[in-house]
Amino acid sequence: MRRRSVLLAAPGLALGVPARSLPAAQLQFPRDHGAHPALRTEWWYITGQARAGEREFGFHVTFFRTRVDATQGMTSRFAAKQLLFAHAAVTDVQGRKLWHDQRIAREGFDVAFAAQSDTRVRLRDWSLERLPDAYDARVTSADFALELRCAPTQPLLLQGAQGLSRKGPQPEQASYYYSQPQLAVSGAITLRGRRFEVAGKAWLDHEWSDEYLAPEAVGWDWIGMNLDDGSALTAFRLRRQDGSALWDGGSFRSAKGAVLHTFSPGEVEFSPQRRWTSPLSQAVYPVEWRVRTPAGTYAVKAVIDNQELDSRSSTGAIYWEGLSDLLDSNGRRVGRGYLEMTGYAQRLRL
Repeated sequence: MRRRSVLLAAPGLALGVPARSLPAAQLQFPRDHGAHPALRTEWWYITGQARAGEREFGFHVTFFRTRVDATQGMTSRFAAKQLLFAHAAVTDVQGRKLWHDQRIAREGFDVAFAAQSDTRVRLRDWSLERLPDAYDARVTSADFALELRCAPTQPLLLQGAQGLSRKGPQPEQASYYYSQPQLAVSGAITLRGRRFEVAGKAWLDHEWSDEYLAPEAVGWDWIGMNLDDGSALTAFRLRRQDGSALWDGGSFRSAKGAVLHTFSPGEVEFSPQRRWTSPLSQAVYPVEWRVRTPAGTYAVKAVIDNQELDSRSSTGAIYWEGLSDLLDSNGRRVGRGYLEMTGYAQRLRL
């Protein structure tokens, strides 16, 4: 959902322009790897795990684009018609610490851009580009740096109905959404000046929409899990203020590439098992879950509790995004991926 993720436009950007229902469409590649500036919200989102010897890391790199409806009629080159945001983070498993940073800029002036022909997004010195054989992600921050190559090992996974994924009870609450699970990761992670040559697995989501959240939704819970046998599990739910599920969905694809299940509303259940209270925001996050799906019932456990991100300097939100283990009904670890939880510190506004 990311996503898959937390794109908050400044208040009033849309000026009440009504959202439209997204038509069913056959996604066209490589075009649909690129940006869709006619729609309000879009993100490219890579999460993964990597290892250097005995050191383990989680990482995520996310680029967001938002269309500013209020400025679309302006002719000035300085009009902020599209805004770009970016978040990046490294989870140091042995150090029990999350490092993160963020960026924001208007598109243009060779500072920020999102190409429409293919995945090629840049915000100052951060970039994500789809090359012929891999995604190339580069981030430089004061405390960490990422130079990662994420190579596909499986075909694209179209979420929902051939890439059109419902996110609420009304037809306009939907997105175009595809995933690229089981990416093979190589490259380097630099942490506080120490460089680690790493290898691992990653997951990419690309999603774009005009309206994502129903008015009564306050946030979501989402998992994207690379299973050790090559399978891929997506599960999510949108939550009301009282914690009940407003909408849910997801998919399961086997290692052989067949989509065995595209989950229908009511088929996914997130049940919190253990909670952690953030010392920063005082938000209470379920860091262990039982997730029931048509493909099986799993436990999801955060590798470390404190993977909360404070993005108030860019998107305006505080949310939890972190490396987590996937366990089967017998308690055996069968995969690893990312858990995302939004709307716990404050109501999420897209």
